[in-house]
Amino acid sequence: MGTEGRGNQPRLICGGSSLRPRADVTMAFLIHLLVCTFGMGSWVAINGLWVELPLLVTELPEGWYLPSYLTVIIQLANIGPLLVTLLHHFQPGCLSEVPIIFTVLGVGTIACTLFAFLWNVTSWVLGSHHSIAFLVLTFFLALVDCTSSVTFLPFMSRLPTHYLTTFFVGEGLSGLLPALVALAQGSGLTTCANITETSDTTPIPETTRNMDSPQGASSTLVSELARTAPSVVHLESHYLPANFSPLVFFLLLSFMMACCLIAFFFLQRQPRRWEASIEDLLTSQVTLHSIRPQEGKDLGPPGPEDSGKGQEPLEEKTAPRHLAHLTFIYILVAFVNALTNGVLPSVQTYSCLSYGPVAYHLSATLSSMANPLACFLSMFLPNRSLPFLGVLTALGTGFGAYNMAMAVMSPCPLMQGHWGGEVLIVASWVLFIGCLSYVKVMLGVILRDRSRSALLWCGAAVQLGSLLGALIMFPLVNVLRLFSSADFCSLQCST
Repeated sequence: MGTEGRGNQPRLICGGSSLRPRADVTMAFLIHLLVCTFGMGSWVAINGLWVELPLLVTELPEGWYLPSYLTVIIQLANIGPLLVTLLHHFQPGCLSEVPIIFTVLGVGTIACTLFAFLWNVTSWVLGSHHSIAFLVLTFFLALVDCTSSVTFLPFMSRLPTHYLTTFFVGEGLSGLLPALVALAQGSGLTTCANITETSDTTPIPETTRNMDSPQGASSTLVSELARTAPSVVHLESHYLPANFSPLVFFLLLSFMMACCLIAFFFLQRQPRRWEASIEDLLTSQVTLHSIRPQEGKDLGPPGPEDSGKGQEPLEEKTAPRHLAHLTFIYILVAFVNALTNGVLPSVQTYSCLSYGPVAYHLSATLSSMANPLACFLSMFLPNRSLPFLGVLTALGTGFGAYNMAMAVMSPCPLMQGHWGGEVLIVASWVLFIGCLSYVKVMLGVILRDRSRSALLWCGAAVQLGSLLGALIMFPLVNVLRLFSSADFCSLQCST
């Protein structure tokens, strides 16, 4: 009887297994949510600084030279990923991602909180005021985000492949969420104001403003001079007041970083569940083929172990081809990130502002939305074909070339003042970001299936490409000044 009772146990387990899919779906959803939140912390801080710049430049003494300062500081922060990569290469196993990621996210959360209270503190240095506290905190935030490229991705190798796509969705949200907050804040919104400029005086706003004066006689004298002196009335762009202060904005950024820290805390405490999910995935032959390469060498092709004497000649033939494929993939990673993180962001204002503030804000917001949407699309329509990814890269580069051409032609690009020009520039930016974001995700998935070390070098290629893109554009924009900014309110372009 006892044996028969025990013999019924498999049926109880099988009956209980009908409830297992629901629990598995819930657990998988929670892990996807945690991974997405974790990925969001990769670049949310620096992206937040960039979208807040239109408000910061009106308050800080550096003015519109502040973006060039930020570009240099962010590139100096690449010392972090460089150090991590060198340690992994020369002393493998000496570094663990978990304590580094905890440190990185902790520093990022504290730095964002300090930003809220110190962003407008200035110091007297070299005969003028400078935002020393702002620049120092920017370096720490950049160090956090740059180092995330070579620590977050290797950590993701502990999870099944499909979670890597969710990570890239979260990375895309790191640009979208700060942009939406800045949009709600009203950062960078402008209006056209009538300005009266006399021949011998500075520009003064026309009549509708109340000019405070201690004496009635002096205001009468000003009005008499205004009637007698020759004057010119023209339109200028004026920034509208924000709906809430930068203090609130930076506190929201620190909250996002804290959410990322909490998500990582729960992720790294559940390795057993990941191992179980990997064992479940091994029932699929496709997944088995994708996971198997990480058991072998990083650069070696996954060949059958029992091929006998013909194995060595086969490896000799396929190893150069796999090395060429890896080289192509890493070059593609560096090239795509150079365009999306260094080259084109430097000229987005030049390419869009000539079409008006609406076109600029739509291009900035919708292109930020295109990033996570492209990553989400790759979950359902994955394509790892290198020729296809090469063609898609060429297509995205074509849209980027159009954006660059419009920036070079600023302040009078093609179809300026026509609704068709606004539609084209917004669509071009969205398709540029969308195409190359899909390519980045697929390249990351390919390298994830090869090995953990491949993901580490993928992060290094990301930072190298971003660095080269920024180094190329910095002298063109800030030294040679090849691009001209546009004031939409006072444009006079021949049609």
